[in-house]
Amino acid sequence: MSTGFQAGSVRANDVDFSYLELGKGPLALCMHGFPDSPWTYRHLLPELAAAGFRAVAPFMRGFAPTSVPGDWRYDLRTIGQDFNALHAALGGDASSILIAHDWGAVAAYAALADAPANWRRAVICNIPPLPVFGQVAFTYAQLKRFFYIWFFQLDCAEDVLLGGDLEFLRDLWADWSPGYDASFDLKQAKACLRDPANLKAALGYYRTVMNPRRFGQADYVQAQAEVWGRPLRTPTLYFHGLRDGCLAITHELAQQIPASLGPGSEVELLEDAGHFLLVEQPARVNRRILEFLQRN
Repeated sequence: MSTGFQAGSVRANDVDFSYLELGKGPLALCMHGFPDSPWTYRHLLPELAAAGFRAVAPFMRGFAPTSVPGDWRYDLRTIGQDFNALHAALGGDASSILIAHDWGAVAAYAALADAPANWRRAVICNIPPLPVFGQVAFTYAQLKRFFYIWFFQLDCAEDVLLGGDLEFLRDLWADWSPGYDASFDLKQAKACLRDPANLKAALGYYRTVMNPRRFGQADYVQAQAEVWGRPLRTPTLYFHGLRDGCLAITHELAQQIPASLGPGSEVELLEDAGHFLLVEQPARVNRRILEFLQRN
């Protein structure tokens, strides 16, 4: 696939980050989630570059070829610090943009709350703010969707996932974005996670943030609120695909989302998109993102 993307690397927050980039101008930092890679931004990066941004999509900590951190830190505060450290290392300024999906989205709330002056605008996809997430996460229907989170806590999870060349990931994509052909995306995600060290790192996000031994403890709930439950000051465009098989929200719940975002924020619900809406409906999503980012 010929893309014209440039590959680069930079050290930030004691991690060697690899990234794809395109264009020149204010930084547009694009962060992915699991089981995914920066290639989920392959349709958006050229559009951002054409609009006058330096679009950079890093491989998240632990996702090859980014290094596996020696301190084994995958808490949300640290991941949010990655984003702000990348902002500094890549020469970002107050005109920079943060775009994030899945785990990138969760950590984006922390990054934006910690350093609002770094980011002029933000786009967050498919993980709502903590006050809304908390209303959904422990419903019966959502607990069934989240089966993989609890499975990932088991010591045998790596062995199961590595079986059949990570075909478990194929089934997650099929559940989360019904009807979408994820062949290209899976090839890239598997390359990030095929090494057992990288797969263990990716599961470290779940084992740290969603540690069942800490659920229900007052200090855990407070810690989550302090990291990604704070109201944002940054104008943010929030996207959610209503066919998302990973995390489902309703129109009613979506009405609560702007209360956690900065002034001038907007919510866009896509009736016919699932979890990976950036690749499911790139033309529509990209057009909406650029409209939002180009406002004063």
